Amino acid sequence: MPESPEVQALVDELESTLRGRTVAAVDVVEFRVSKTRSRPLTTLVGERVLGVTRHGKLLAIDFDGSEMLVVSLGRHGWARWGAGEADAASGADSVRADAEPPPPTLVSLEFDDDTVLELTDAGGWVSLGCWVVDEVNEVAAIAKHGPDPADPAFGREDFDRVAAGRRKQLKAILQEQESLAGIGNAYSDEILFAARLSPVVHAAALDDDELARLFEATTRTIRDAIAARRGVPIDRLKEAKVAAMQVHGRTREPCPGGCGGEIRDFTFASTTAQYCPECQTGGEVLPLKAEEPGG
Repeated sequence: MPESPEVQALVDELESTLRGRTVAAVDVVEFRVSKTRSRPLTTLVGERVLGVTRHGKLLAIDFDGSEMLVVSLGRHGWARWGAGEADAASGADSVRADAEPPPPTLVSLEFDDDTVLELTDAGGWVSLGCWVVDEVNEVAAIAKHGPDPADPAFGREDFDRVAAGRRKQLKAILQEQESLAGIGNAYSDEILFAARLSPVVHAAALDDDELARLFEATTRTIRDAIAARRGVPIDRLKEAKVAAMQVHGRTREPCPGGCGGEIRDFTFASTTAQYCPECQTGGEVLPLKAEEPGG
């Protein structure tokens, strides 16, 4: 699932490439992607791009006709340039023979200089979503967003307001977009490892030093990842993210913290997560299926 560091890098590339360009054509291959049926994506034809912004894990393309295209990448969505732009960016000969087949294009936007932006979805069900709106807060997911840890103005008081004292597991709070915008499964694993905290402990059980550690790990992990992804071509962002992970996706590998333990799996809210028992749970191995209480 794309998370804020990769979405920010995508937004930066779209901004530098599309600003000032006018939409010449829109092709909607999968009608379920369009979430505003009364305002179809084809109404964007003739509109000029003013800018591109990130809102948690979503992005918005702002047009001069006051309309905005908001895109939720969902679990398996992403973006790529059409063949000409992609070849120019990474070289047509760079595709490996053993590479996975590219995900299908569900929406394409062609611009007045022949640039083509394709929105894709690699999942077995459609998770990509697009809205044509006047304001980003018309999209319910954005209207409900909590503060973004990537925001330089986000501080300890903001963090305590959404986390301190809650009878809810730390991993659930980190991934809850209404609490903290932009964090998903992978970066919540990385944050909790950096803070050396159990993913299933309740926030209410943390003392002030532990809360401070979690706040520092949250902001540092997300902000450092955004800085590290800056300038990475959008077709290489997934690879860069995977390579940077300390524990997420590292099942059975030695703990990078040097404790002598190994990374373990547990299932959380229908996804698989990773942690180090020695560093995070006092040696306790979590059950493969952990319950997620409310809070």
